[in-house]
Amino acid sequence: MFRSKRSSFVRKLWQNRCGVASATGSRSVDSGQNGEESHCALKPAAYSLFQKMKDEQLELLAKAVESKGAWESSCVCFPKADLRVGKHVLPPLVLICKLFRWPDLKQLHELKRLSWCETFWKTGNEGTVVCCNPFHLSRLLVPETPPPPYSKAVLFEKQKTDFIECFDGREQGSSDSCSFTHTDQHDTTLSRNTIKDGYWCKVAYWEHRTRVGRLYSAHELSVNIFSDLPQGNGFCLGQLNTEHRNEIVKRTRSKIGQGIILSQEEDGVWVYNRSDHPVFVNSPTLDIPYSRTFSVHKVMSGYSIKVFDFEKSVVLQHLTSQCGRNDGPYDPNSIRISFAKGWGPCYSRQFITSCPCWLEVLLNTSR
Repeated sequence: MFRSKRSSFVRKLWQNRCGVASATGSRSVDSGQNGEESHCALKPAAYSLFQKMKDEQLELLAKAVESKGAWESSCVCFPKADLRVGKHVLPPLVLICKLFRWPDLKQLHELKRLSWCETFWKTGNEGTVVCCNPFHLSRLLVPETPPPPYSKAVLFEKQKTDFIECFDGREQGSSDSCSFTHTDQHDTTLSRNTIKDGYWCKVAYWEHRTRVGRLYSAHELSVNIFSDLPQGNGFCLGQLNTEHRNEIVKRTRSKIGQGIILSQEEDGVWVYNRSDHPVFVNSPTLDIPYSRTFSVHKVMSGYSIKVFDFEKSVVLQHLTSQCGRNDGPYDPNSIRISFAKGWGPCYSRQFITSCPCWLEVLLNTSR
């Protein structure tokens, strides 16, 4: 019975690896001959890892992989010792992530630990064990455009006017102002253990040019914004009024699924895409200062991006006060996120108000 229980967990794990044919006969994007060859190369190391795990660890890992991160799952701890894969060695969590999330993953630095991984946030890199739950990690998205030459020294070196003068014009995307038409006042707050006084951001949900529902105040450092999960805490869009909604909005709403995680961390605000479809983000700290165009970044499923940088924001606001070119509607503490549909210079939709479903995140950094 003991061996049968362990064997069943191992079978479930191997059956749920990336690239395995589904019941309908379809295969994932990462499958194919190369994917199968990769899995064959990883199989000895994977079974060696499974063999060293306790029953409880195998069970937790199997549950997390089967649910594909839909539920909050516990840490799966394992010693930090690397595993040999052919002529190479891999950290355990890289091996697990290659098997169950990203077969093309190469290095450890491509990953970012998520806010609900208790093992990492309690011990950091000093502990002797590491969490190998693949849904406690995300792929790190690095913006394609190189960052402008931000520096703390710019805050105090007023004589360096050349740095300011090189950015001519203003931020084009902020001219897209919105009319605040309220269609529903249902309270969608489902958070547990929230702080009664104080919030770090407020979130507004929009459908085209119409704001739907109340502003959601985020008190917890990490908040889930999702559509219609059977359980979960955070901003549940499925609780909002569904009347007078056109087909485009309905189709887009159906793609939100598990939605996104907004988290405030030491260096800034991060967005993690939990849905099966991309999200699109824009914020002042992702743009080049005073550019006549604005940047919209595509965040694929399973990826994280630092959508707002606190340090860069301070520099930007200082430069704005120096050059006095903040002409037009502009909020230095506002983030915009669109579900499934992009907008801006690279897309057919020029303004975010043309997107069926989107969020406006108003940070409480100086409010």
